[in-house]
Amino acid sequence: MTISSAQALSVLTVPAFDDNYLWLIHDGIHAAVVDPGDAKPILAALREHGLKLTAILLTHHHADHIGGVPELLQHYPAPVFGPHNETIASVTRPVGEGSRVDVPGLDLRLSVLDVPGHTNGHIAYIRDVDGPEPWLFCGDTLFAGGCGRLFEGTPAQMISSLGKLAALPDATKVYCAHEYTLSNLRFARVVEPGNIALRSRVEVETGKREHNIPTVPSTIGLEKATNPFLRYREPEIVQQLINADMLKPGESSLAAFTALRLWKNNF
Repeated sequence: MTISSAQALSVLTVPAFDDNYLWLIHDGIHAAVVDPGDAKPILAALREHGLKLTAILLTHHHADHIGGVPELLQHYPAPVFGPHNETIASVTRPVGEGSRVDVPGLDLRLSVLDVPGHTNGHIAYIRDVDGPEPWLFCGDTLFAGGCGRLFEGTPAQMISSLGKLAALPDATKVYCAHEYTLSNLRFARVVEPGNIALRSRVEVETGKREHNIPTVPSTIGLEKATNPFLRYREPEIVQQLINADMLKPGESSLAAFTALRLWKNNF
């Protein structure tokens, strides 16, 4: 299908591998892709929707987020934006905290945040934070109901990074990179069983997956209400950590977050 005139910006969900989501931001003519770990589903989506790729946006260096870039560049010689604190061979436009990305071909400006923790140089892209529908492309930092493992960074870094994201408007749509939601929410129910909003979310998200509907994007407001890694200071979560012998009474919030992430690693 060929589309002859530009439309309002929208985000197309492109599943890849077992549980990745690749994101195509487009206006009906041009498109930018976020974290294309695999080129083939992106090329197929571009053909299906009659789109031309004009930019590639990377959040961090893991292969399931960058693996498709070389093949995409063979078809579309687009600029590649990526974290300035990581070594990614294909990046031509390194960006970091405070950078503004005017996406070629689209009426789209993105702000960049440094959000280390999952990796040392991880970044996130934000659209229109003061607008009616802000978007967040956060890679593997914040997940629906969870957060990324700390492969390179520290718990303190991840707390700071998640704090930046939690400070975004509640209406911000959270485009994370994996369909981990039900697994994350099963853990959340264990560590905060009294959370009524969480119970409701489990029902809603379970219904979506039963019909093969993605559970993302989420919103910052929903994450603040139900995600234990944004709620690690809540008394019930702290008490559950103590009950599980993961935390001693009176220990710091940093210790609570560290224990929570360790518990989830082994859940």
